Amino acid sequence: MASRADNIASSLSFANFSKATELKQRIWFTIGALIVFRFLSFVPLPGVNPAALAELYSQQELGGGIIGMFNMFSGGSLERMSLIALGVMPYITASIVVQLASSLHPSLMALKKEGEAGRKKLNQYTRYGTVFLCAIQGWFLASGLEAFGAQAGIQPVVDPGMMFKVVAVINLIGGTMFLLWLGEQITARGIGNGVSLIIMAGIVAQFPTFTAQLFEGGRSGSISSALIAFLVIMIIALILVICFFERAQRRLLIQYPKRATQRGGMQADRSHLPLKLNTAGVIPPIFASSLLLLPLTITQFAGNSIDTTSASGSVIQTLNQYLQHGQPLYMLLYGVGIMFFCFFYTAVVFNPEDTADNLKKQGGFIPGIRPGKRTADYLDYVLSRITVVGAIYLTAVCVVPEYFIASNGLPLLLGGTSLLITVNVTVDTISQIQSHLLAHQYGDLIKKAKLKGRMR
Repeated sequence: MASRADNIASSLSFANFSKATELKQRIWFTIGALIVFRFLSFVPLPGVNPAALAELYSQQELGGGIIGMFNMFSGGSLERMSLIALGVMPYITASIVVQLASSLHPSLMALKKEGEAGRKKLNQYTRYGTVFLCAIQGWFLASGLEAFGAQAGIQPVVDPGMMFKVVAVINLIGGTMFLLWLGEQITARGIGNGVSLIIMAGIVAQFPTFTAQLFEGGRSGSISSALIAFLVIMIIALILVICFFERAQRRLLIQYPKRATQRGGMQADRSHLPLKLNTAGVIPPIFASSLLLLPLTITQFAGNSIDTTSASGSVIQTLNQYLQHGQPLYMLLYGVGIMFFCFFYTAVVFNPEDTADNLKKQGGFIPGIRPGKRTADYLDYVLSRITVVGAIYLTAVCVVPEYFIASNGLPLLLGGTSLLITVNVTVDTISQIQSHLLAHQYGDLIKKAKLKGRMR
Protein backbone atom coordinates (compact mmCIF):
# COMPACT_ATOMS: atom_id res chain seq x y z
CA MET A 1 0.00 0.00 0.00
CA ALA A 2 2.84 2.38 0.81
CA SER A 3 4.53 1.88 -2.56
CA ARG A 4 1.18 2.36 -4.33
CA ALA A 5 0.62 5.60 -2.45
CA ASP A 6 4.11 6.78 -3.36
CA ASN A 7 3.48 6.04 -7.05
CA ILE A 8 0.18 7.93 -6.97
CA ALA A 9 1.82 10.88 -5.21
CA SER A 10 4.66 10.89 -7.77
CA SER A 11 2.25 10.90 -10.71
CA LEU A 12 0.20 13.69 -9.16
CA SER A 13 3.33 15.73 -8.45
CA PHE A 14 4.54 15.41 -12.05
CA ALA A 15 1.10 16.64 -13.17
CA ASN A 16 1.72 19.81 -11.13
CA PHE A 17 5.20 20.34 -12.59
CA SER A 18 4.15 23.52 -14.41
CA LYS A 19 3.20 25.10 -11.07
CA ALA A 20 6.53 24.36 -9.36
CA THR A 21 8.25 27.65 -10.18
CA GLU A 22 11.22 27.16 -7.85
CA LEU A 23 11.93 23.68 -9.22
CA LYS A 24 11.86 24.95 -12.81
CA GLN A 25 14.31 27.70 -11.88
CA ARG A 26 16.62 25.12 -10.31
CA ILE A 27 16.47 22.89 -13.39
CA TRP A 28 17.16 25.79 -15.77
CA PHE A 29 20.07 26.90 -13.59
CA THR A 30 21.53 23.39 -13.67
CA ILE A 31 21.17 23.17 -17.46
CA GLY A 32 22.79 26.59 -17.88
CA ALA A 33 25.73 25.65 -15.64
CA LEU A 34 26.31 22.42 -17.58
CA ILE A 35 26.21 24.38 -20.86
CA VAL A 36 28.93 26.67 -19.47
CA PHE A 37 30.95 23.56 -18.60
CA ARG A 38 30.64 22.22 -22.15
CA PHE A 39 31.62 25.59 -23.67
CA LEU A 40 34.76 25.69 -21.50
CA SER A 41 35.80 22.23 -22.74
CA PHE A 42 36.30 23.77 -26.21
CA VAL A 43 38.47 26.71 -25.03
CA PRO A 44 42.13 25.69 -25.60
CA LEU A 45 45.02 26.60 -23.33
CA PRO A 46 46.94 29.75 -24.32
CA GLY A 47 49.80 28.87 -26.65
CA VAL A 48 48.22 25.63 -27.99
CA ASN A 49 47.47 25.16 -31.69
CA PRO A 50 44.16 23.22 -31.82
CA ALA A 51 44.64 21.99 -35.41
CA ALA A 52 48.12 20.61 -34.73
CA LEU A 53 46.90 19.09 -31.47
CA ALA A 54 44.04 17.26 -33.22
CA GLU A 55 46.47 15.89 -35.83
CA LEU A 56 48.90 14.77 -33.11
CA TYR A 57 46.11 13.14 -31.12
CA SER A 58 44.93 11.12 -34.14
CA GLN A 59 48.43 10.09 -35.26
CA GLN A 60 49.65 9.03 -31.82
CA GLU A 61 46.39 7.15 -31.08
CA LEU A 62 46.18 8.69 -27.64
CA GLY A 63 42.48 7.92 -27.31
CA GLY A 64 43.08 4.55 -25.72
CA GLY A 65 44.70 3.47 -22.50
CA ILE A 66 44.89 5.62 -19.44
CA ILE A 67 44.79 8.89 -21.41
CA GLY A 68 41.51 7.80 -22.99
CA MET A 69 40.14 7.04 -19.53
CA PHE A 70 41.14 10.49 -18.26
CA ASN A 71 39.74 12.08 -21.41
CA MET A 72 36.41 10.33 -20.82
CA PHE A 73 36.07 11.70 -17.27
CA SER A 74 37.01 15.21 -18.43
CA GLY A 75 34.37 15.22 -21.17
CA GLY A 76 36.88 15.28 -24.04
CA SER A 77 38.68 18.31 -22.59
CA LEU A 78 42.05 16.54 -22.46
CA GLU A 79 41.82 15.67 -26.16
CA ARG A 80 41.37 19.36 -26.95
CA MET A 81 43.77 20.48 -24.19
CA SER A 82 41.22 22.97 -22.91
CA LEU A 83 41.25 25.11 -19.78
CA ILE A 84 39.46 22.32 -17.89
CA ALA A 85 41.58 19.46 -19.25
CA LEU A 86 42.15 18.09 -15.74
CA GLY A 87 38.43 18.10 -14.94
CA VAL A 88 37.41 17.51 -11.32
CA MET A 89 39.58 14.42 -10.80
CA PRO A 90 42.29 16.30 -8.79
CA TYR A 91 39.56 17.44 -6.39
CA ILE A 92 38.26 13.89 -6.01
CA THR A 93 41.80 12.61 -5.33
CA ALA A 94 42.36 15.34 -2.74
CA SER A 95 39.02 14.55 -1.06
CA ILE A 96 40.06 10.89 -0.82
CA VAL A 97 43.30 11.83 0.91
CA VAL A 98 41.53 14.19 3.33
CA GLN A 99 38.82 11.64 4.18
CA LEU A 100 41.40 8.91 4.76
CA ALA A 101 43.46 11.28 6.93
CA SER A 102 40.39 12.38 8.90
CA SER A 103 39.77 8.73 9.78
CA LEU A 104 43.36 8.11 10.93
CA HIS A 105 44.89 11.38 12.20
CA PRO A 106 43.70 12.46 15.70
CA SER A 107 43.62 16.20 15.02
CA LEU A 108 41.67 15.76 11.79
CA MET A 109 39.32 13.33 13.53
CA ALA A 110 38.64 16.04 16.11
CA LEU A 111 37.90 18.53 13.32
CA LYS A 112 35.47 16.06 11.78
CA LYS A 113 33.50 15.93 15.04
CA GLU A 114 33.20 19.73 15.34
CA GLY A 115 30.20 19.87 13.00
CA GLU A 116 29.82 22.61 10.40
CA ALA A 117 32.99 24.49 11.40
CA GLY A 118 35.09 21.34 11.18
CA ARG A 119 33.56 20.42 7.83
CA LYS A 120 34.46 23.84 6.40
CA LYS A 121 38.04 23.45 7.62
CA LEU A 122 38.33 20.01 6.00
CA ASN A 123 36.89 21.40 2.77
CA GLN A 124 39.55 24.10 2.87
CA TYR A 125 42.28 21.47 3.21
CA THR A 126 40.73 19.60 0.28
CA ARG A 127 40.94 22.70 -1.89
CA TYR A 128 44.58 23.25 -0.96
CA GLY A 129 45.25 19.65 -1.95
CA THR A 130 43.39 20.18 -5.22
CA VAL A 131 45.59 23.15 -6.13
CA PHE A 132 48.72 21.15 -5.28
CA LEU A 133 47.67 18.16 -7.39
CA CYS A 134 46.61 20.41 -10.29
CA ALA A 135 50.04 22.05 -10.25
CA ILE A 136 51.83 18.68 -10.42
CA GLN A 137 49.57 17.17 -13.08
CA GLY A 138 49.50 20.39 -15.08
CA TRP A 139 53.31 20.58 -15.16
CA PHE A 140 53.69 17.03 -16.43
CA LEU A 141 50.82 17.53 -18.86
CA ALA A 142 52.49 20.58 -20.42
CA SER A 143 55.91 18.87 -20.50
CA GLY A 144 54.45 15.73 -22.03
CA LEU A 145 52.60 17.74 -24.68
CA GLU A 146 55.85 19.31 -25.83
CA ALA A 147 57.57 15.89 -25.83
CA PHE A 148 54.76 14.26 -27.83
CA GLY A 149 55.07 16.97 -30.47
CA ALA A 150 58.85 16.64 -30.68
CA GLN A 151 58.64 12.86 -31.21
CA ALA A 152 55.95 13.06 -33.91
CA GLY A 153 57.38 16.06 -35.72
CA ILE A 154 54.21 18.06 -34.98
CA GLN A 155 54.46 20.85 -32.46
CA PRO A 156 51.05 21.70 -30.99
CA VAL A 157 52.68 24.31 -28.73
CA VAL A 158 53.26 27.62 -30.47
CA ASP A 159 56.17 28.69 -28.24
CA PRO A 160 57.52 25.79 -26.15
CA GLY A 161 59.49 26.56 -23.02
CA MET A 162 59.25 27.49 -19.38
CA MET A 163 56.77 30.30 -19.94
CA PHE A 164 54.28 27.99 -21.66
CA LYS A 165 54.49 25.48 -18.80
CA VAL A 166 53.92 28.15 -16.15
CA VAL A 167 50.98 29.67 -18.05
CA ALA A 168 49.50 26.19 -18.65
CA VAL A 169 49.74 25.27 -14.97
CA ILE A 170 48.08 28.53 -13.87
CA ASN A 171 45.24 28.11 -16.37
CA LEU A 172 44.68 24.45 -15.52
CA ILE A 173 44.49 25.27 -11.81
CA GLY A 174 42.02 28.07 -12.55
CA GLY A 175 39.92 25.80 -14.78
CA THR A 176 39.62 23.05 -12.17
CA MET A 177 38.83 25.47 -9.35
CA PHE A 178 36.17 27.12 -11.52
CA LEU A 179 34.59 23.70 -12.10
CA LEU A 180 34.51 23.14 -8.33
CA TRP A 181 32.79 26.49 -7.84
CA LEU A 182 30.35 25.64 -10.62
CA GLY A 183 29.60 22.27 -9.01
CA GLU A 184 28.94 23.94 -5.66
CA GLN A 185 26.56 26.40 -7.31
CA ILE A 186 24.66 23.53 -8.95
CA THR A 187 24.36 21.75 -5.59
CA ALA A 188 23.18 24.90 -3.78
CA ARG A 189 21.04 26.62 -6.41
CA GLY A 190 20.30 23.82 -8.88
CA ILE A 191 19.23 20.21 -8.64
CA GLY A 192 21.39 17.15 -7.90
CA ASN A 193 25.03 16.83 -6.88
CA GLY A 194 27.09 19.35 -8.84
CA VAL A 195 30.38 17.45 -9.16
CA SER A 196 28.63 14.20 -10.11
CA LEU A 197 26.52 16.00 -12.71
CA ILE A 198 29.64 17.57 -14.25
CA ILE A 199 31.28 14.15 -14.58
CA MET A 200 28.08 12.67 -16.03
CA ALA A 201 27.64 15.58 -18.46
CA GLY A 202 31.17 15.02 -19.78
CA ILE A 203 30.45 11.32 -20.34
CA VAL A 204 27.01 11.82 -21.92
CA ALA A 205 28.33 14.53 -24.26
CA GLN A 206 30.59 11.94 -25.90
CA PHE A 207 27.92 9.28 -26.42
CA PRO A 208 26.82 10.52 -29.89
CA THR A 209 30.41 10.61 -31.20
CA PHE A 210 31.33 7.18 -29.87
CA THR A 211 28.04 5.67 -31.08
CA ALA A 212 28.63 7.07 -34.55
CA GLN A 213 32.17 5.66 -34.55
CA LEU A 214 30.87 2.26 -33.45
CA PHE A 215 28.28 1.98 -36.20
CA GLU A 216 30.71 3.43 -38.74
CA GLY A 217 33.09 0.61 -37.80
CA GLY A 218 30.27 -1.85 -38.40
CA ARG A 219 29.51 -0.33 -41.79
CA SER A 220 33.15 -0.39 -42.88
CA GLY A 221 33.66 -3.94 -41.57
CA SER A 222 36.30 -3.14 -38.94
CA ILE A 223 33.81 -4.19 -36.23
CA SER A 224 31.63 -7.26 -36.78
CA SER A 225 27.86 -6.94 -36.66
CA ALA A 226 27.68 -9.76 -34.09
CA LEU A 227 29.99 -7.80 -31.78
CA ILE A 228 27.85 -4.66 -32.11
CA ALA A 229 24.68 -6.64 -31.37
CA PHE A 230 26.29 -8.28 -28.35
CA LEU A 231 27.49 -4.89 -27.13
CA VAL A 232 23.99 -3.36 -27.41
CA ILE A 233 22.49 -6.30 -25.49
CA MET A 234 25.23 -6.00 -22.85
CA ILE A 235 24.58 -2.28 -22.38
CA ILE A 236 20.81 -2.82 -21.97
CA ALA A 237 21.44 -5.67 -19.51
CA LEU A 238 23.92 -3.52 -17.55
CA ILE A 239 21.42 -0.66 -17.27
CA LEU A 240 18.74 -3.04 -15.96
CA VAL A 241 21.17 -4.62 -13.47
CA ILE A 242 22.36 -1.21 -12.25
CA CYS A 243 18.79 0.05 -11.78
CA PHE A 244 17.84 -3.10 -9.86
CA PHE A 245 20.81 -3.10 -7.50
CA GLU A 246 20.76 0.66 -6.91
CA ARG A 247 17.15 0.46 -5.72
CA ALA A 248 17.69 -2.71 -3.67
CA GLN A 249 17.71 -2.32 0.10
CA ARG A 250 17.45 -4.32 3.31
CA ARG A 251 14.63 -2.99 5.47
CA LEU A 252 15.01 -3.61 9.20
CA LEU A 253 11.84 -3.60 11.26
CA ILE A 254 11.82 -0.90 13.97
CA GLN A 255 9.22 -1.16 16.71
CA TYR A 256 8.19 1.51 19.22
CA PRO A 257 6.51 1.10 22.64
CA LYS A 258 2.74 0.70 22.76
CA ARG A 259 0.78 3.89 23.03
CA ALA A 260 -2.81 4.54 24.06
CA THR A 261 -5.27 5.28 21.27
CA GLN A 262 -8.40 7.47 21.30
CA ARG A 263 -10.61 4.39 21.73
CA GLY A 264 -8.76 3.33 24.87
CA GLY A 265 -6.76 0.55 23.24
CA MET A 266 -3.00 0.07 22.95
CA GLN A 267 -1.19 0.26 19.62
CA ALA A 268 2.47 -0.30 18.82
CA ASP A 269 3.99 1.89 16.09
CA ARG A 270 6.23 0.26 13.51
CA SER A 271 8.56 1.58 10.88
CA HIS A 272 11.50 0.38 8.82
CA LEU A 273 15.16 1.35 8.67
CA PRO A 274 16.23 1.03 5.01
CA LEU A 275 19.84 -0.03 4.39
CA LYS A 276 20.83 0.30 0.74
CA LEU A 277 22.68 -2.57 -0.85
CA ASN A 278 25.08 -0.06 -2.40
CA THR A 279 25.35 2.65 0.24
CA ALA A 280 28.43 4.21 -1.37
CA GLY A 281 26.78 4.79 -4.77
CA VAL A 282 29.17 5.78 -7.58
CA ILE A 283 31.88 6.97 -5.18
CA PRO A 284 34.00 3.73 -5.14
CA PRO A 285 34.65 3.52 -8.92
CA ILE A 286 35.24 7.28 -9.15
CA PHE A 287 37.66 7.20 -6.21
CA ALA A 288 39.47 4.10 -7.51
CA SER A 289 39.78 5.62 -11.00
CA SER A 290 41.02 8.89 -9.55
CA LEU A 291 43.74 7.23 -7.48
CA LEU A 292 44.97 5.27 -10.50
CA LEU A 293 44.73 8.22 -12.89
CA LEU A 294 46.88 10.53 -10.77
CA PRO A 295 50.20 8.61 -10.87
CA LEU A 296 49.58 7.05 -14.28
CA THR A 297 48.91 10.40 -15.95
CA ILE A 298 52.16 11.72 -14.53
CA THR A 299 54.18 8.68 -15.62
CA GLN A 300 52.47 8.62 -19.03
CA PHE A 301 53.53 12.16 -19.88
CA ALA A 302 56.81 12.02 -17.97
CA GLY A 303 57.81 8.91 -19.90
CA ASN A 304 57.77 10.91 -23.13
CA SER A 305 59.99 13.66 -21.76
CA ILE A 306 62.61 11.30 -20.26
CA ASP A 307 65.26 9.44 -22.19
CA THR A 308 64.00 5.85 -22.58
CA THR A 309 67.55 4.48 -22.69
CA SER A 310 68.16 5.60 -19.11
CA ALA A 311 67.26 3.46 -16.10
CA SER A 312 64.49 5.78 -14.92
CA GLY A 313 63.06 6.03 -18.44
CA SER A 314 62.91 2.25 -18.87
CA VAL A 315 61.25 1.82 -15.46
CA ILE A 316 58.57 4.41 -16.26
CA GLN A 317 57.99 2.87 -19.69
CA THR A 318 57.59 -0.61 -18.18
CA LEU A 319 55.22 0.76 -15.53
CA ASN A 320 53.06 2.44 -18.17
CA GLN A 321 52.96 -0.76 -20.19
CA TYR A 322 51.73 -2.96 -17.33
CA LEU A 323 49.28 -0.38 -15.96
CA GLN A 324 47.53 0.47 -19.20
CA HIS A 325 43.75 0.35 -19.05
CA GLY A 326 42.63 -3.17 -19.87
CA GLN A 327 45.83 -4.83 -18.67
CA PRO A 328 45.35 -7.49 -15.95
CA LEU A 329 47.37 -5.58 -13.35
CA TYR A 330 45.38 -2.39 -13.88
CA MET A 331 42.04 -4.19 -13.73
CA LEU A 332 43.15 -6.01 -10.56
CA LEU A 333 44.13 -2.76 -8.84
CA TYR A 334 40.92 -1.15 -10.06
CA GLY A 335 38.77 -3.95 -8.64
CA VAL A 336 40.62 -3.94 -5.30
CA GLY A 337 40.21 -0.15 -5.10
CA ILE A 338 36.45 -0.39 -5.74
CA MET A 339 36.01 -2.99 -2.98
CA PHE A 340 38.12 -0.97 -0.53
CA PHE A 341 36.21 2.27 -1.11
CA CYS A 342 32.86 0.45 -0.88
CA PHE A 343 33.61 -0.45 2.73
CA PHE A 344 35.46 2.78 3.51
CA TYR A 345 32.80 5.16 2.22
CA THR A 346 29.97 3.12 3.76
CA ALA A 347 31.72 3.45 7.12
CA VAL A 348 32.01 7.21 6.55
CA VAL A 349 28.35 7.87 5.68
CA PHE A 350 26.70 5.38 8.07
CA ASN A 351 27.63 5.10 11.74
CA PRO A 352 25.88 2.16 13.46
CA GLU A 353 26.59 3.56 16.95
CA ASP A 354 24.95 6.92 16.19
CA THR A 355 21.97 5.20 14.59
CA ALA A 356 21.56 2.89 17.60
CA ASP A 357 21.76 5.87 20.00
CA ASN A 358 19.12 7.78 18.03
CA LEU A 359 16.81 4.77 18.07
CA LYS A 360 17.30 4.39 21.80
CA LYS A 361 16.50 8.08 22.43
CA GLN A 362 13.31 7.78 20.38
CA GLY A 363 12.28 4.61 22.19
CA GLY A 364 12.63 2.42 19.10
CA PHE A 365 14.19 -1.02 18.99
CA ILE A 366 14.74 -3.94 16.63
CA PRO A 367 12.63 -6.92 17.73
CA GLY A 368 14.83 -9.50 19.44
CA ILE A 369 17.80 -7.11 19.79
CA ARG A 370 18.52 -5.15 22.95
CA PRO A 371 18.88 -1.36 22.53
CA GLY A 372 22.32 0.22 22.74
CA LYS A 373 25.52 -1.63 21.94
CA ARG A 374 23.73 -4.83 20.85
CA THR A 375 21.74 -2.85 18.29
CA ALA A 376 24.91 -1.13 17.02
CA ASP A 377 26.65 -4.49 16.65
CA TYR A 378 23.66 -5.94 14.82
CA LEU A 379 23.48 -2.96 12.44
CA ASP A 380 27.20 -3.27 11.76
CA TYR A 381 26.79 -7.01 11.12
CA VAL A 382 23.90 -6.55 8.67
CA LEU A 383 25.58 -3.59 6.94
CA SER A 384 28.83 -5.53 6.49
CA ARG A 385 27.00 -8.44 4.89
CA ILE A 386 25.06 -6.35 2.39
CA THR A 387 28.14 -4.23 1.64
CA VAL A 388 29.96 -7.41 0.57
CA VAL A 389 27.20 -8.05 -1.97
CA GLY A 390 27.27 -4.40 -3.06
CA ALA A 391 31.04 -4.44 -3.47
CA ILE A 392 30.90 -7.60 -5.60
CA TYR A 393 28.16 -6.05 -7.73
CA LEU A 394 30.09 -2.81 -8.27
CA THR A 395 33.33 -4.63 -9.07
CA ALA A 396 31.62 -6.95 -11.55
CA VAL A 397 29.75 -4.10 -13.28
CA CYS A 398 32.87 -1.92 -13.59
CA VAL A 399 35.65 -4.46 -14.26
CA VAL A 400 34.16 -7.25 -16.41
CA PRO A 401 32.58 -5.10 -19.19
CA GLU A 402 35.59 -2.78 -19.33
CA TYR A 403 37.99 -5.71 -19.65
CA PHE A 404 35.89 -7.05 -22.53
CA ILE A 405 35.76 -3.64 -24.21
CA ALA A 406 39.49 -2.98 -23.79
CA SER A 407 40.30 -6.46 -25.16
CA ASN A 408 38.25 -5.79 -28.32
CA GLY A 409 39.55 -2.25 -28.83
CA LEU A 410 36.13 -0.62 -28.33
CA PRO A 411 35.54 2.89 -26.92
CA LEU A 412 36.00 3.12 -23.14
CA LEU A 413 32.84 5.20 -22.93
CA LEU A 414 30.75 2.06 -23.43
CA GLY A 415 32.20 0.39 -20.32
CA GLY A 416 30.54 -0.35 -17.01
CA THR A 417 32.02 2.61 -15.11
CA SER A 418 30.57 5.23 -17.46
CA LEU A 419 27.17 3.50 -17.52
CA LEU A 420 27.16 3.16 -13.74
CA ILE A 421 27.89 6.87 -13.25
CA THR A 422 25.33 7.93 -15.86
CA VAL A 423 22.50 5.72 -14.57
CA ASN A 424 23.20 6.35 -10.88
CA VAL A 425 23.46 10.13 -11.18
CA THR A 426 20.33 10.21 -13.37
CA VAL A 427 18.34 8.16 -10.85
CA ASP A 428 19.51 10.35 -7.93
CA THR A 429 18.65 13.54 -9.82
CA ILE A 430 15.17 12.26 -10.73
CA SER A 431 14.62 11.30 -7.08
CA GLN A 432 15.50 14.84 -6.00
CA ILE A 433 13.13 16.26 -8.61
CA GLN A 434 10.33 14.04 -7.28
CA SER A 435 11.11 15.16 -3.73
CA HIS A 436 10.82 18.83 -4.76
CA LEU A 437 7.56 18.11 -6.57
CA LEU A 438 6.09 16.30 -3.57
CA ALA A 439 7.17 19.09 -1.24
CA HIS A 440 5.51 21.62 -3.55
CA GLN A 441 2.33 19.52 -3.67
CA TYR A 442 2.15 19.20 0.11
CA GLY A 443 2.79 22.93 0.43
CA ASP A 444 -0.26 23.61 -1.75
CA LEU A 445 -2.36 21.26 0.36
CA ILE A 446 -1.29 23.04 3.56
CA LYS A 447 -2.17 26.43 2.04
CA LYS A 448 -5.61 25.15 1.01
CA ALA A 449 -6.19 23.74 4.50
CA LYS A 450 -5.29 27.10 6.07
CA LEU A 451 -7.64 28.94 3.72
CA LYS A 452 -10.52 26.59 4.58
CA GLY A 453 -9.80 27.06 8.30
CA ARG A 454 -10.01 30.86 7.93
CA MET A 455 -13.28 30.62 5.99
CA ARG A 456 -14.84 28.63 8.82
